[in-house]
Amino acid sequence: MKIAFYQMRPFDEQAYIEQFSREFGIDYVTIPGAPCPENLDKAAGCDVVSQNPCEILPEYVEAWARMGVKYLLCRSIGYDHIPLETAKKLGMRVAHSHYPPEGVANYAIMLMLMCTRKMNQTMLRAAAQDYTLPGKMGKDLSNCTVGVIGTGKIGRTVIAHLQGFGCKILAYDLYQSDEVAQMAEYVPLDELYARSDVITLHTNATAENYHLINAESLAKMKDGVLIVNTARGALIDEEALIAALESGKVGGAGLDVVEEENDLVYFNRAGAALPHRTMNILRSMPNVIVSPHNAFYTDVNVASMVRSGFEELTDFAAGRSNPCEVPL
Repeated sequence: MKIAFYQMRPFDEQAYIEQFSREFGIDYVTIPGAPCPENLDKAAGCDVVSQNPCEILPEYVEAWARMGVKYLLCRSIGYDHIPLETAKKLGMRVAHSHYPPEGVANYAIMLMLMCTRKMNQTMLRAAAQDYTLPGKMGKDLSNCTVGVIGTGKIGRTVIAHLQGFGCKILAYDLYQSDEVAQMAEYVPLDELYARSDVITLHTNATAENYHLINAESLAKMKDGVLIVNTARGALIDEEALIAALESGKVGGAGLDVVEEENDLVYFNRAGAALPHRTMNILRSMPNVIVSPHNAFYTDVNVASMVRSGFEELTDFAAGRSNPCEVPL
C-alpha cells in the first residue's frame, strides 16, 4: 500500500509521515505542490491521494482513478473541496481527518477575547506608539451572552471551556446534545441571533447553510454584535458582513476563514495584489481580525491529521468502515 501526499510540508508533516509509515508499514511518496495537471502522474502506483484543502477538479479525480487510486483522504476536517459526485461515480472512497477539538475551540475563544477587548485596534495603535485610551474600551466576556451555532465536538468544547468565564451561553443545532443542554440553553436560531452579544460558528458548510450569516440574519441581531468564525468561510455572506460592519450593526469580527481561500492558504502571497475584494476590505478594518485559517494548527492536531490517513487506508484495505469516511 502506498500514499501520495500532495502539499507535504517538510517543516511539520514530514517527521510524522516518516513515523507513521514505519508504524503502519505503509509506503509513501511526497509531492510538494497542490494537485495540478502537471503533477497528477506523481500519484501513479499509489492507492491513496492525501491532500490539504485546495482545488480538486473532477478531471483530477478521474485521472487518479485511471492510475489505480482508490481513496481520497483529506488532511483536514473539511472535505468540501472534493468533488464527491465524481468520486462516487468512480467508486472511490473519501475520508476526512480527525483531531482533538481543543485547539480550534480555544482559538475561537481567543478570537472572542480579542474582539471583546478590541485587541486588533489596540495593537495597531500601539505599533504607532498611540497609547491613549479613547476608543479602546471593550466588553468583559463574562458579562456577555455567547451564541454557539453548531454543537458538535468543537462547539461542545467551546461551550465547556466557556463555563470558566461565567458568561451566559445559548446554543443552536439541528441535533441537540444532552451534554450541551447541561451547560447551555438550546434556543431557536432567530432567538440566538436576537439575544447574543457574541456569535461563534461551529458547523459544517453545506448547501443548506450556505451564507447562514447574511443581510437578513444580521438584521435580527443585537446592535454591536461580534461575529467569530473558525469553521468555514461559506457560512458568511461577506458583502453583507461588510455592510453591517460599516453601519455599526456588527461591532467587530474574528475570522479565521474566508470565502474562496483555496488559492491563498497556505501560500506566500507577499507583495501580490490579491484579487479578493471582500477579504481585502475586511482586513482593512481595525475592528476585524482575519487570520489565515490556522485555528487547527497545533502539534497535536498536525500529528493527528497525518495519522488519520494511515488509519483510514488500513481500515479501507481490510474492508472495514472508518468513522471519518464521508458517506457518498
